[in-house]
Amino acid sequence: MNEENYNIFGCFVSGGSTTYGDSQETIDIAKEKGIIFRNYIWGEKGIDNVLKKLNHENYGKDIKLILFQFYVNPIPYLLNSIKPIENYRKNEKSIGVPIIVNDNNFFNMCDKDKKVFLINSILKKLDLLSEVVVKKKLDTKIELLKSDVNNILHSIWKPY
Repeated sequence: MNEENYNIFGCFVSGGSTTYGDSQETIDIAKEKGIIFRNYIWGEKGIDNVLKKLNHENYGKDIKLILFQFYVNPIPYLLNSIKPIENYRKNEKSIGVPIIVNDNNFFNMCDKDKKVFLINSILKKLDLLSEVVVKKKLDTKIELLKSDVNNILHSIWKPY
């Protein structure tokens, strides 16, 4: 049976990153941070779960998938190659949206500030996506999408 996925959002998490020669303690800390962060994405009230309510058909035909790519403490080499937003893939009708997660903007924060960071990061990236929609002349109702995302995240997490 071929089931089509109608969710406009998907999530990918990379990390916590380590490099060759890191101590076991460093590796264990990176692994633990990865587990902590993944709960904010795939936990009961995680971003991926709450945004599944949004169907790509409600926002136009040009974008079927917006993939949030969360990079947890990326190594400097990778950090230098991450773009603010990826190119629109016309054949796939998709776009990747990288978000850098590190100690300063997430792990050293309290729960409320972690949620504020994630909400603000997602909304800022949707602003960048808005520029792509205009530039590529896509039919995506980006303002409606941003409003729906804002409302859903604030109603579930209530960080303010």
